[in-house]
Amino acid sequence: MTMAKKKFLIQVIIGGVLLIPALVALLPFIYMALVSFTQKKALDLRFAGEALSLKNYRSVFMNLNIGRALYNSIVVTGGACILNMVVASMAAYGFSKKEWKGRNQVFMLYLATLMIPGQVTLIPVFTIMKTLNLLNTHIALMLPVVNAFGVFLIRQFMVGVPDELIEAARIDGCGDFRIFLQIVIPLIKPVLISLTIFTFITNWNDFLWPLVICTDEKMHTLTLAISALKGNYSTNYGLVMAGSTLAFMPPFILYLVLQKQFVEGIALSGIKG
Repeated sequence: MTMAKKKFLIQVIIGGVLLIPALVALLPFIYMALVSFTQKKALDLRFAGEALSLKNYRSVFMNLNIGRALYNSIVVTGGACILNMVVASMAAYGFSKKEWKGRNQVFMLYLATLMIPGQVTLIPVFTIMKTLNLLNTHIALMLPVVNAFGVFLIRQFMVGVPDELIEAARIDGCGDFRIFLQIVIPLIKPVLISLTIFTFITNWNDFLWPLVICTDEKMHTLTLAISALKGNYSTNYGLVMAGSTLAFMPPFILYLVLQKQFVEGIALSGIKG
């Protein structure tokens, strides 16, 4: 057997071995999708005699007003991604490229807030939102997503941007805002995409904060709408799985489209600074 054939055989064996855990990981999602086409009242692995149809998906959109919840989730998640990118990137620029007294100490203090569980700050943040008359608004659902994690992630990447580029731009008469937009932002696109994916998944799947801040059913996000599909005495699990499948697809598609940039952003952020 030639060396090329041996190498090919090894690759096939490795691919086959890796395929097994990949299929195991996909089984729950395949099961969810299959159940969404049935009218199951109990969760089991038996599908014999089950009629597959799109009835659950029609019911979810036409009878349960999940379209409004889907709209709320898209608006809130999209706004949160933009807000987090803008605030985190500007703060990271200040922490990495601007010299000021106590910069490192303030950054360490800022990072320390990551150790505080979200449940601890839930009531104070709710009180602030109520005082500002922001209950049942999209902006109230977006604001809490801005935190020290995004600043830390971008700052670690931004440290690797050569200071010489910034100094050369200053010599040419560029101000900080122009340097930030035209030089720094194009160089940190991979980490911005990584932060976007993190923010999207976190905000899209969030349940506790929308449950607390939204008292009006018209402002419910997709996670709240799906939780309402479960009955008190009996549950159409096909209906629940149809809603869950709809909630699962957007972040999954986003990750598939941006996975290369996501991995690149995370890898480079980990070795900077």
